[in-house]
Amino acid sequence: MEIVSWLWNMQSGATLGIIWGIMGLGLYLTYRVLNYADLTVDGSLTLGGAISAVYVAAGVQPIVAILLATFGGMMAGLVTGFLHTKLRIPDLLAGILTQFALYTVNLRIMGKANFGLLNQVTIFSQLKELGIPSKWVGLIVGLVFVVVLIILVYCFFGTEIGCALRATGNNPDMVKAMGGNTKVYIMLGLIVGNGLVAMSGAMLAQYQGYADINMGVGTIVIGLASIMIGEVLFSKRTYFHRLAGVIIGSVVYRIIIAIVLRISMNSNFIIKITADDMKLITAVIVIIALIAPNMKDRFLSKFAKEGK
Repeated sequence: MEIVSWLWNMQSGATLGIIWGIMGLGLYLTYRVLNYADLTVDGSLTLGGAISAVYVAAGVQPIVAILLATFGGMMAGLVTGFLHTKLRIPDLLAGILTQFALYTVNLRIMGKANFGLLNQVTIFSQLKELGIPSKWVGLIVGLVFVVVLIILVYCFFGTEIGCALRATGNNPDMVKAMGGNTKVYIMLGLIVGNGLVAMSGAMLAQYQGYADINMGVGTIVIGLASIMIGEVLFSKRTYFHRLAGVIIGSVVYRIIIAIVLRISMNSNFIIKITADDMKLITAVIVIIALIAPNMKDRFLSKFAKEGK
């Protein structure tokens, strides 16, 4: 029974990791591809959850609610892009301002701090009605969304616009010299990135059965943890591997969290870890992921010297 309980915890962690991994894809698009530190994500994830929950409660089809939530996140990205590119507000401040404004917007949408979806039809409950075991529903839905999104984003990077967007993050001066408008590409990246973040929030709300005004707190740190872990695991990578690495990094992060919580539940464990300690644990994981590549290079360099 103990082994089954452990496996169930790992599976739950993997499911959450896949859903949060969609948010990681959105953050990767702005943080790594565009080289833009977008702090809007904390608000746009909650926005996606709020829109999804309200529309599901109103009887809208769950998949349509997710798409509407994605559109809402895209509008949030558009606002941040407008503040930065048109009003010339610094990128960090533009994201903070949009995130700050979204707190009120999200409260207005939900009407309260916590919006429950008890006994409501969600995309997960619909699959349960088809006879799929409840323990596998979240994993199946998450995998389907992730596979489709990775293929779409990868194909998008191969288009002329996608290449220009990547070039904007690497060398904006070159894009300008070739007649490209970097402001348009920055805005496009923010729109797509925040749309993916909101989609993750929409799925998360339907999966956990509620949307909360604080569900997006710490989103950017969790996303960074996923990106960093993925990059450690895929040191030599194509863009396809990088995108898949974000998802795998998110799954690994959630499994680590699940393991830590599970171990702390042991009566013999000295320190009891609760949900309130997750921010500290996340910060430690990010720090380890950040220093891991340097430590790996030093180790390999030292090993090579000793080999000679």
